Amino acid sequence: MKVTAIVGTYRKAGIIAQAVEELLAAARASGAETDTVFLMDKHIEFCRNCRTCTQSSGPERGRCPIQDDMDAVLRNLEEADAIIFASPMNFGTVTAVMKRFIERMICYGYWPWGSMAPKNRIREKKKRAVVVTAAAAPAFVYWFTSQIVGLMKTAAGLLGAKTVGVLFIGLAAGKQQPELGERWRHQARRLGEKLVA
Repeated sequence: MKVTAIVGTYRKAGIIAQAVEELLAAARASGAETDTVFLMDKHIEFCRNCRTCTQSSGPERGRCPIQDDMDAVLRNLEEADAIIFASPMNFGTVTAVMKRFIERMICYGYWPWGSMAPKNRIREKKKRAVVVTAAAAPAFVYWFTSQIVGLMKTAAGLLGAKTVGVLFIGLAAGKQQPELGERWRHQARRLGEKLVA
């Protein structure tokens, strides 16, 4: 089994990265192969909204004319059995680098000119996903008011993944170099086990 994490943090040693590593460590302990993709390390251009990738029908994702790292990252996700989407909350939503990545995922929609809205190419949910996020305020403050979790769940769904768990870490910005607390480590390990169960 392969688990791929897509990480939209700007801090490779921060709370989000620590939580993702706990998840992946638990998955590896259960026999999974894991891979971490830090979006900051990839060359991913902005979507140009040309909709070239949405015009052909069928279950295969549409091809984007932009030549960058997006195709390789998506192939990695397509080969994975389980996915982690992780981003801290910035201005009430995912980071800019994660938003750029998610917008490019329109290639998983079929949206010919003249139709009102895109349709998902992948209908069956054969993969599993976990969403990880963190906020400066207590988690419950944003749980019901922010769309960050829903956005990453939607992105996972485009890949044919059902979200089986969410790790929403609150009060994550109290220190310049924060450490993931044991409570959150425990929850992350449980979700890592659930992801590959």
